[in-house]
Amino acid sequence: MKVISGFAEVNGARLYYELSGQGTPFVMIHAGITDCRMWDTEFEAFSQRQQALRFDMRGYGKSMPVEGEFNLLDDLETLLAELDIPKPIILMGCSMGGGLSIDYALTHPDHVEALILVGSDPAGLELEAPGPDELFAQSEAAFEAGDIDLVAELDMRIWFDGDGRTSDEVDSRARRKAYAMARLVTEHELKGIGKHVRKPMARPAAERLHELSMPALIVIGQNDLPYLKLAADYMRDKLPAAAKLLIPDAGHLPNLEHPELFRAAVFDFLGIS
Repeated sequence: MKVISGFAEVNGARLYYELSGQGTPFVMIHAGITDCRMWDTEFEAFSQRQQALRFDMRGYGKSMPVEGEFNLLDDLETLLAELDIPKPIILMGCSMGGGLSIDYALTHPDHVEALILVGSDPAGLELEAPGPDELFAQSEAAFEAGDIDLVAELDMRIWFDGDGRTSDEVDSRARRKAYAMARLVTEHELKGIGKHVRKPMARPAAERLHELSMPALIVIGQNDLPYLKLAADYMRDKLPAAAKLLIPDAGHLPNLEHPELFRAAVFDFLGIS
């Protein structure tokens, strides 16, 4: 399948994107510790059946940060318009990308056919849960010291290894791929360029999930952070047409660890044979 790739001019930034296939658009939004390469397997698989779009948000992957304030929702809306992506779309987002997917669906409910939310939470959600506070503190200190390698390694311990696993207990190849993406994220962040300002809403997304009537698949790794596991349960209960999938032996990026299981579950959710 032919892949069209390039850079789209979006609100003063140049966003890298890849587009392939025909059919209902399937838009993939990466996590905050990765870039669009986290969807390598899914992009190839879904472009055989849909029009698949993946892209690097500004400050990630090949999309360089630029000076000034920006909003991720504005960037997504503009990118879809620039590429003339027809509606409705299927939105799949991981972590930060899942939160952005929810915001887009609340803003444009008629434009979204289905949601796939991986390791995500809605804006404004407040839940009590234990977390790896010491690792977060170490990561912040390493960032302040400009130690890119250590930040990336700590990101892996927090997000990839996750809750209750060590680096020796995970897929080393998938971990190296995630590490390379996380390291590039930190490289961009250390430039100190650009400031994301979240688009204000009258009420936070966490209080508006009942407005989203489209089918939603909530995917969570068994070893993801306790807060995000609670968030998955919250979204399953509040979204009117939601199903939840728990992937065993997986952290924050379950599609990288179990691509076949992940792909089969999404195919089944969308009714694709």
